[in-house]
Amino acid sequence: QVQLVESGGGSVQAGGSLRLSCAASGYTYRRNCLAWFRQVPGKEREGVAVIFDTDRADNTRYPDSVEGRFTISQDSAKNMVYLQMNSLKPEDTAMYYCAARTPCLTYSFNSASYNYWGQGTQVTVSS
Repeated sequence: QVQLVESGGGSVQAGGSLRLSCAASGYTYRRNCLAWFRQVPGKEREGVAVIFDTDRADNTRYPDSVEGRFTISQDSAKNMVYLQMNSLKPEDTAMYYCAARTPCLTYSFNSASYNYWGQGTQVTVSS
């Protein structure tokens, strides 16, 4: 059973940085996907970063809204996945979730395809 626990959320001013952490127990990194999603009330859950298939060198993807500002990384020895968020904007304010999709042979930002979710951590960016 995969369990995901997020941490690292908080409040920051625009232009600042935060690093979110996801402790992934029971998860194997090869041929699976692990992603960060965010959601604000009344809107659909949006994927902001995914890391997939550790056998590939180019194994991260981001939507245009965060490309160049967010970076997903993993430390498989510690069973941790991170989301480094730089140059934060007020529109980045949301609840952020860690999610796993097993099996996963290619990346996806379709939240319905992810079968494990964490409880979320709140990120608030003030202007």
